[in-house]
Amino acid sequence: GISSRSRAFAHLVAPALSFVKATPVACVVVLLLIWLGSARVSIAAVFLMALPGVYFSLVEGLTQVDKPLEQMFRLHGVRGWRLFCAHTWREVLPFVLSCAKAVIGMSWKAGVAAELIGMAAGTVGERIYQAKLLIETADLLAWTVLVVAASWACERVLVWLLRASGPAAWRAAVRAHGRAGGSAGGGAPAELAFAVGDRAPWAPALDGLVLRVPAGGRTCVMGASGAGKSTLLALAAGECAPCSMVFQDVRLVEDVSALENVLVCADARVDASSATALLRLLVPGINVHACVAELSGGQRRRVEIARALLCPGDAVILDEPFTGLDAAARDATAVAVLDLLDGRMLLLATHDAADAQALDISDIITL
Repeated sequence: GISSRSRAFAHLVAPALSFVKATPVACVVVLLLIWLGSARVSIAAVFLMALPGVYFSLVEGLTQVDKPLEQMFRLHGVRGWRLFCAHTWREVLPFVLSCAKAVIGMSWKAGVAAELIGMAAGTVGERIYQAKLLIETADLLAWTVLVVAASWACERVLVWLLRASGPAAWRAAVRAHGRAGGSAGGGAPAELAFAVGDRAPWAPALDGLVLRVPAGGRTCVMGASGAGKSTLLALAAGECAPCSMVFQDVRLVEDVSALENVLVCADARVDASSATALLRLLVPGINVHACVAELSGGQRRRVEIARALLCPGDAVILDEPFTGLDAAARDATAVAVLDLLDGRMLLLATHDAADAQALDISDIITL
């Protein structure tokens, strides 16, 4: 985890682990035997042989975690162990599985080699050594078959457990929605007010702009593509997080259902039946248990809107929310947004004045 966040630390650790990975097992075992004695040598040898493979696989997995999806979860208040279960572990799991398949067999070989060289009493390695001394070929073959079978069974069991851990972690995160850091702060909603230009010196279109949205107010930011609307909304989201947001790009967990995509970020008061009712209202005919990867672009967009409406927080931020929807679907969705806004602040970014009209927004900032 530290290596994935600190390049300096990774550069410090990587050479030592690369050296361990390249060192012959026999040399490592002999050194450990001198330092630790025969009783502990096999444990230390297995640890050192497995560590580089586990380390490099996990660092690669953590480096390639989907950052936009992680931002979406954090913004909606999914943090701590729920963020780990819903996102981090599922993203890293393919790397862990690949690592496990390579490391488990190597660990068994390193452990038996350490027992054989260290002559630890009562171990498989010692039995193999005795068979070699007495030229007991049948015993040697039998112990070899035993080690191979144990390695194969261990790999199958661990890989199965790892595969099962992904869905199990996701279900735990969904069941605990609205808890463990996922709820909004108490008290009366506050207004949103800050000097945008000071936070985004790289966006000259926002220079001198002060965004002010009263508690429960509705504001629309309009402008052409590239004018800085998404930048402005991202800054606003950071000011009032946790909040709910529909991003310009799609940010859904593709291999789980539409219902679970909504529930994982939802307020603690939201149950499966109310989430299902909203999804069916926004997307008539939807199978809420179907993976979102099977849905059309317009349906996926409305799943994201449903998720935003059921999230905790004092603000709902929508960045081009009606992309891919026809006029009838947009108007029906806008009605649902207004019905479920429940006194929360609404901040919309769009290039189409009809979107602001559908959401009954009169306070318009033009970039």
